[in-house]
Amino acid sequence: MSGRNPNELTLTESVSASDHAKGTASAKAVLVEYGDYQCPACYQYEPLIKKLLSESEDKVNFVFRNFPLPQHGNSNPAHYTAEAAALQGKFWEMHDIIYENQLVWSALADVESIFLGYAQTVGLDIAQYQRDIASKQVSDRVAKDLASGRASGVNSTPTFFLNGKSITVTSYEQLKQLIESAAAGS
Repeated sequence: MSGRNPNELTLTESVSASDHAKGTASAKAVLVEYGDYQCPACYQYEPLIKKLLSESEDKVNFVFRNFPLPQHGNSNPAHYTAEAAALQGKFWEMHDIIYENQLVWSALADVESIFLGYAQTVGLDIAQYQRDIASKQVSDRVAKDLASGRASGVNSTPTFFLNGKSITVTSYEQLKQLIESAAAGS
């Protein structure tokens, strides 16, 4: 199958009900992204993923896993914000607003107030959000995703796995073809 990485990695942690997933849970094509909210390349790929889900939602189960890179100083707060939102059932709303506004917050010295504003925008209980963002549950979730990525050989973002094997995504058309092939079982 074209698009396979010549230095193919294998996903070591299977997709589970605790993952952040969109699309069709029973789909034959399972696409996992290890992403970093502050990563410029991840920002560039986000519209491709949205388009894929809008056109092929019934054929793919898309999973996002946290992989904050150490060189991105605002990445951990962004991931903690998304995970705190997840505890109130608003992961995808926060995921989207964080990516959509990456150019606004990524270079700021203090992102706390801007992320608090996003929490208000997506309708979170602010007192609960403030407790959750500082909680061990949130930091453990980000650390778990990071550890599973490292165990799978991830060292950059975005890194994509299709049905447990790493793929290199070069274009929307190529990604859609890989999903179509996986959905057809080939």
